[in-house]
Amino acid sequence: MSDEEMPNAKLINGLTREQALELLRQMWEIRMFEDTVYDLLGRDLIKGASHLYAGEEAVAVGAISVLNDDDLITSTHRGHGHCHARGASLARTEQERQEHYNKMMAELCGRATGYCRGRGGSMHIADVERGNLGATGIVGGNIPVATGAGLAQKMMGTGRVVLCFFGDGASNTGNFHESLNLAALWKLPVVYIVENNLYGMSVPIQKAAARLDIADRACAYGIPGEVVDGMDVLAVREAVGRAVERARRGEGPSLIECKTYRWYGHSRSDPRVYRTREEEAAWRARDPIVNFASKLVEAGIATEAEIDELEERVRQAVEEATQFALNSPNPPVEELELYVYAPFKWTEKEIARERELRERCRTGGPGTRKISYRQAIQEALREEMRRDPTVFVMGEDVGVYGGAYSATKGLIEEFGEERVRDTPISEATIAGAAVGAAMCGMRPVAEIMYVDFTPLAMDQIANQGAKNRYMFGGKTIVPMVIRTEGGAGRCIAAHHSQSLEALWVHFPGIYVVMPSTPYDAKGLLKAAIRDDNPCMFIEHKMLYGVEGYVPDEDYIIPFGIADVKRLGRDVTVVTYSRMVHRALEAAERLAKEGIEVEVIDLRTLKPLDMETVALSVKKTGRVVGVTEAYRTGSFISELVACIQEELFDWLDAPIVRVCAADVPVPMSEPLEDAAIPNVNAIIAGIRKALQ
Repeated sequence: MSDEEMPNAKLINGLTREQALELLRQMWEIRMFEDTVYDLLGRDLIKGASHLYAGEEAVAVGAISVLNDDDLITSTHRGHGHCHARGASLARTEQERQEHYNKMMAELCGRATGYCRGRGGSMHIADVERGNLGATGIVGGNIPVATGAGLAQKMMGTGRVVLCFFGDGASNTGNFHESLNLAALWKLPVVYIVENNLYGMSVPIQKAAARLDIADRACAYGIPGEVVDGMDVLAVREAVGRAVERARRGEGPSLIECKTYRWYGHSRSDPRVYRTREEEAAWRARDPIVNFASKLVEAGIATEAEIDELEERVRQAVEEATQFALNSPNPPVEELELYVYAPFKWTEKEIARERELRERCRTGGPGTRKISYRQAIQEALREEMRRDPTVFVMGEDVGVYGGAYSATKGLIEEFGEERVRDTPISEATIAGAAVGAAMCGMRPVAEIMYVDFTPLAMDQIANQGAKNRYMFGGKTIVPMVIRTEGGAGRCIAAHHSQSLEALWVHFPGIYVVMPSTPYDAKGLLKAAIRDDNPCMFIEHKMLYGVEGYVPDEDYIIPFGIADVKRLGRDVTVVTYSRMVHRALEAAERLAKEGIEVEVIDLRTLKPLDMETVALSVKKTGRVVGVTEAYRTGSFISELVACIQEELFDWLDAPIVRVCAADVPVPMSEPLEDAAIPNVNAIIAGIRKALQ
């Protein structure tokens, strides 16, 4: 029966018959999909953890029904419902709809035909090509990403809105508070949707929150907060619709709390001992699908037979998707390493040109000028912001103050507060917002004031930024730079003086750059900004005043190409950052004794130029690795392992490590000097290698 033939063709809130049946259909699709997943988990046909959405269907379907086709969502580890509702809302034909089912089920089964090519699975399902920026296995991990996505929409003037779904447990994380504060400050078009299903994993909300209504927290940030019945698809649709329209008008974010309930446990293995049968029965009596279907029949929108027919069509579609998934191939193991990094191939001409410029800048040849390391950073940022309007800077004190070490000084005067953004002290959301903005077409350069503070943002950088491309099957890029500074030398003690590059080298999907000269700092920062991968760019606090030559012309330095700062024949010293200067001083002193030391500046720790290291080791047969980082677990220790594995037959002596002491960096100047390798320590290491 068509809308025109129905005597009561519209519901009270203006939905047509077709729209109402579409909401019901999507909820049935999610429910049957989840029930099937539960069965497949029990039969070990779906591996790993899967957190089912059954019972909460009204939230995803109602919320997403008010979006435009180009709006965005971020999801949680209970994300099948969001992924399905978004994909179904964009399907224009039955074939597209079936393909959507197929790709979802195939992804959960870890198959090559899945949305993420089997690399994300249940907890990381995404359809980034159509605005679903992905689910996350970290509770609250998606909230800063959504905030960054909203920032990108505002800066680009797209008019798009971002829905951010998360559970009640996430509302107790720092990400929640940092993100709502930042979104409120900047009036970002984000609607934060709390799916309050009463339990984090097993702990009830009464034991996790001082106030049971999470929406009450919105007033702390000056934004609307509303509690809605999450078992009523129309109530959710109405509340989220108001928030979305508010966001489109430029009035900023809203917080919608949907009271709902999950039919299954936290995961399939959950025995649900923390819930009573009476409680579960009471919530099942409020089944959002059954009750909405009854409402449609009572309103004369559909007949019982039509409802049954709809249910049967959904059942057949889910069965077809299941067969498609189980018949699909696994991803070929030969493609294991695909999609970790976005490809960027340097041409031989570009590499040769950089080599020529590098040699000219060693001595200040024609077409060069001398600047400080600090000026090199400033110039790189200024030139890239002029070249590309998607580049912007954000972080603590980067604006009027010009950065803790004046590396962003003068930028706000030229580019204004829109592109040079002072942030609250919120490291996790600074980093996460960079991830979200980067995934949406911007190129953020986010400053974390000290590398010591980067662990506060580790989840966002390592678990979201560095992994998203791979988890989502190579269908996204995250072109962001995290600028920070590290190292000792100013007597500011253990929380502001560390060298933590080894932490960041450890994570696949992120590059690590540590320049030692103005030439390297400028060229490598420009390359990092233009690259399509996340980059941890670590400057040294004691190098900002160091001067050196840079070319007058525009230039970038290819990643993964080390620089032989000094040629030698007797021993190879491999190092980076400030230790390059100390190694060169040690080499000059030893040269007076006839000992010729070759000094290699790695410049980028990842990608690592093992070819240059190998050529030197094959020449000298002796290696000293120097780092300002703690000895245990340092990057130099990793480099030693690489040399041992690849160049053992060329070594004439054991490799020597010269590292910082395994103590927190002390404040006292004599103690700090003793903790960090000095020139004498490097000389002693070289002599040991020559024994």
